[in-house]
Amino acid sequence: MINIRPVSDLRNKFPEIEETVVNSNSPVFLTKNGYGTMVLLSIEQYSELTDNIEQKLDEADAFAESTDIRLSQADVFSKVRSRIYERENL
Repeated sequence: MINIRPVSDLRNKFPEIEETVVNSNSPVFLTKNGYGTMVLLSIEQYSELTDNIEQKLDEADAFAESTDIRLSQADVFSKVRSRIYERENL
């Protein structure tokens, strides 16, 4: 179940929100004046979202150090778009 709370609950009911995020391992969406403003995640949830990205960036850095090949922005985005297109058409 999606947990949506007003941002004031972060100050007024922090222990309750903390328990929800950490123990149930589900994010809490915070609103201000009825509009979404932020999402609270546990460290584990955040790591699940970012670890693969960090690993890929480390691989890219290592590759960049080992070669003189450089791609333009247009080349990079063209390759990304073609890979996305290939996956969509599988």
